[in-house]
This record gives sequence, structure tokens and C-alpha cells, in this order.
Amino acid sequence: MPRKLFAYAVAALAFVAAPATSQQASDATAPEAATQAPTQATTARLVTAKSYMVAAANPIAAATGAEILKQGGSAIDAAVAVQTVLGLVEPQSSGLGGGAFLVYYDAGRKRLVTLDGRETAPQRATPKLFLDKDGQPMEFMDAVVGGRSVGTPGTVRLLQEAHNRYGRMDWRRLFEPAAALAEAGFAVSPRLAALIAEEGDGLKTFEATREYFFDAAGAPLKAGAILKNPAYAATLRAIADGGANAFYSGPIAEAIVDTVRMAPGNPGVLVLNDLAGYRVRTREPVCIAYRAFDVCGMGPPSSGAVAVGQTLGMIENFDIKGLGRDNPQSWRIIGDAQRLAFADRGRYLADTDFVPAPIKGLLQKDYLGKRAALLDGDRALAGDAVKAGEPEWDHALLFGRDTALELPSTSHFVIVDRDGNVVSMTTTIENGFGSRLMTGGFLLNNELTDFSFTTHDNGVPVANRVEPGKRPRSSMAPTIVMKDGRPLLAIGSPGGSQIIGYVTQALIAYIDWGMDVSQIVAMPHLLNRFGPFEIEAGTDAEKLAGPLQALGYEVKTGDMSSGLHAIEITADGLKGSADPRREGVAVGE
Repeated sequence: MPRKLFAYAVAALAFVAAPATSQQASDATAPEAATQAPTQATTARLVTAKSYMVAAANPIAAATGAEILKQGGSAIDAAVAVQTVLGLVEPQSSGLGGGAFLVYYDAGRKRLVTLDGRETAPQRATPKLFLDKDGQPMEFMDAVVGGRSVGTPGTVRLLQEAHNRYGRMDWRRLFEPAAALAEAGFAVSPRLAALIAEEGDGLKTFEATREYFFDAAGAPLKAGAILKNPAYAATLRAIADGGANAFYSGPIAEAIVDTVRMAPGNPGVLVLNDLAGYRVRTREPVCIAYRAFDVCGMGPPSSGAVAVGQTLGMIENFDIKGLGRDNPQSWRIIGDAQRLAFADRGRYLADTDFVPAPIKGLLQKDYLGKRAALLDGDRALAGDAVKAGEPEWDHALLFGRDTALELPSTSHFVIVDRDGNVVSMTTTIENGFGSRLMTGGFLLNNELTDFSFTTHDNGVPVANRVEPGKRPRSSMAPTIVMKDGRPLLAIGSPGGSQIIGYVTQALIAYIDWGMDVSQIVAMPHLLNRFGPFEIEAGTDAEKLAGPLQALGYEVKTGDMSSGLHAIEITADGLKGSADPRREGVAVGE
């Protein structure tokens, strides 16, 4: 069985051997560039299946997950295999050293479950973790590179928790495809090669990372080079034999702590008790009714479902379908609704184990109706009109504005099995290549930089400030759309705080504009977080730049490397697709 799974994954290498155009990141806040130029990434393949499907960001990972399903595994079994392979072939985006959010539809019990595997701040972290000796916020990349930014990883414990509840196959078998591939070696994909070259000397700071991503002469690995990772195989087999406890205690945990605390120039404060004490949290799904659908996702510490829900709740007051997708007024309404949602997000949303958040108030229909009334004009909202609202609270607390910068790395995959169980999982190590620290064959996250570096805003505490054991706020938005109590669409994307715009746009395109899953993952992006309208360069969206400027917006064009993956569940079967900006595919039968 393991050999068959491995052979299936190796066969998928053909998918990643084909050349692709590298699209360079435009600045330091876009470290994970698109694989294809926008002019090439305008269409996506629509894949249909009758029984099961996987859509993931790398063909080897998708094929491995599909083979698990073919052999009778559950969606959660496939998720374990997909994540472990992604950590090998797409190491810059996610892996054992990071965290994840899982939205799951349990077909047997007909209910949604959301599991929080987000990283946590070490117990020795303080709100001043990212302040320099003068009490000023550190430069962002100075904080990222090294041990200071590393939070307690949650992905492995999340996979174990999900498998304990919903797994069908033997735990150990699910690790063998990735372990065997790590030992035999895999062909470096064009995307990974381009990102290694782009990062350049940034990956040479630490010896283990430098030796892995560069050849003996110091040159970055090229596409097609065979890369072996025996250390990763050993880590996987230890977890396969000993469960998640083998990761959170013993030699693997000791190596993680040593790597973090001994990082030259920028050590961290992680200790063994942080790992031993890590727990997955079961959260209540956050859902909002939109048109005839229920859009459900992950609540805090993710801001994704709340911000997507708020945006949709405001937009529902307008005839977006009638206006159409080519109308600048549609995008004015969408963009300014996003700005208002981001204003609320920045003030109110954080880890609710530490600070209360008015989730019900933020999603209340009357509140969103009042916020939508601000959009009744025909021009862009003035800057001073875009501020946090006053949702209904069940207590009296006020927080300051957040300064966190969330970078567009990460990965997302969706899975549907034969029984109708559905996985929508967004997984990350934060910045491309995380903290740049490597141990046990995997990269460690820099997730703590998703906290606000500043602790107070004009004397008022910031909700998303660093605190021991706290989980940093995220924009990850793994989503399942329900209709009449049944799952209809599973979707999500990487992309930092742009995730919210990517997922919202795709949902509007699907629900209001009647586009299919291959169209919604490939359509050009327009979004607005903080005032300037962001438009995907090199796409038809640029035609709206002039009209949006005429409405009063500042317009910024640039690369927008989303990684949307979507599966639609219909009475006739499954339809899936993967964002053409990356290397993903949908595989099913």
C-alpha cells in the first residue's frame, strides 16, 4: 500500500516538470510571487468527478490525496497526506513548523466543525517582544528572520486531533507517501526554484537552510533538480510511529527549541513547555446568511470569516447582480464594504481566549445595514468616513487600532470524499520561507509577526498585541458555503490579508454573477483594504483603473498571487478547480 501511494505521487512529478514563467514579487510585502504572469493566468481547468476530489497547490500533493481517497480513506485521511507532501514540495508556504485552520463538514452528523491549529506565543513572550531598545517597533524583516518570530507550531497537533475524530485509515500509512518521496527525492518545481532564486541571500542566513536550498557551489536550486530530504522523512516516520506527541516532546521538540533559542543574531524565547502544552481549540463556526446561502468559516483568532461575512452582509443591500461585474459601481460598493470591514477588523478582532470580541454584533443584520448606508452614494468614501463602527457589545471594552502586517504566503486545499465529508483547510508558516530557520527537514514559522508590534494606540490597548500563550490574528478564510443545510462550495486562498478580498470576490462571482468554479478562481482581482484600490496588473481588471480613479480612489496595480482552490458539490457530482497563478490542480474520480 505505501509503495502504491508513493508510485502515484511520483507519477505526478510530470505535472511540475513543465516550465512556467516566474513572476517576481514587487516588494518586500509580497514574498511569494505568482508562478505564471497574469496574462497567462486568465483561465483555469474545470475538473469533474463523481465520487471524490482534491484541489491543492501542488500536483504531487493533490495526486497523493486523491490516491488516499481512492483507497477508501476519508477527507481527513487525505488532508494528513496532502499536508505532509505540501510541507516537502512547497516548503516555503506551509508545513510541520506552522499552523492551520480547518473547516470541516461532517456528513454523518450533518454539522460543521472548525478546528484552530494556529500557532501560539511562547509563555516567555511579552507585549514588548517586537520593540527595540528605544521602545520603537522593529523593522519588519528584522523581526521575521530568526527565532524571535517563531510561535509554537500547531499543524501536527491539528492533524492528529482531526484524525482522531474523523480518520479512517491507519495514521502511520498516511505519512509514508511523503516520507518515501523525501527519501527518493522530488523534482524542484518551477515555482519553488523561482522563489529560492528570488529570496537569494535571505535564505543563506542560517546554515541548515542554506545547505538545503542551494547547491554545493552556492547557487540556488534549479527547476527539475532532484531534492532529497532524509531529515524530513525521519521526522515524518517519528510522528507516524509516536503520534503528535513525538513532535511536541522528545528529540524533535528539543531540536526546535534549540534552533529557535540559538538563532544567531535574533534568538527567540520558545521553551519545551510551550510545545508540550500546545492544544488545538474547537471553535464555533462563524456563518452569515447571504442571499439564499449560508457562508461559513473560521472565527477568531482568524478575522477571515467575520470580515468576509461583514463585507457580504453590507453588499447584500445592493443589486450587485444587476450592476454586473464590469461596472465600476459594483466595485465601489465591494471595495468600500471591504474598507469598513477592515476598519472593524483592525480594532476589534483578536484571539478571543484573551480578549472579548463582539462577533455577533459585528455580523448583526441591523448593524451591517447601518454600515451599508454609508455606501449609498456614488463616489468613494472619504478617508475620515472609514472607521470602526460601534457594534452591539455585551460588555464595555474599547481597543486601539492594530498595526500588524500579514504577508501573502500560505497554502490552501479542499477535499471531498465519497461520503460527502468536506475539508477546507488553510495552512501557513506566514512569510515565504517563514523565519528562515530549519530543523528536522522543515522550516519554522514566523507567525508571531502577525501580532501588532505596537501595544497601545493613544493609550488604549491593542487587541492583537503579543501576550503569552495567545494566538496571533489571521486573515485565513477557509470557507464552506451551505444551502438548505448541505455543503455546496468549499473554497479558500493564501495571500495574507488579501485573502479576505480574494475569497469575498470569488463568492460574489459565484453567487451573484453565476460564474463556475474555474472562472471564480481565475478572474482578475480587485480589492480594497485600507483606501487605495488594488488592481491585479496585466489583467482585464486594469480597464477599471480609470473609472475607479474618477470615483475618487487612489489606484495601485501590482501582482496579486492568490491561490484559490474550490470544489462545488452538486447533485450530479463534483466540480473543482485550482488558481492558475500557482501550480495547483484538482484531481478526482
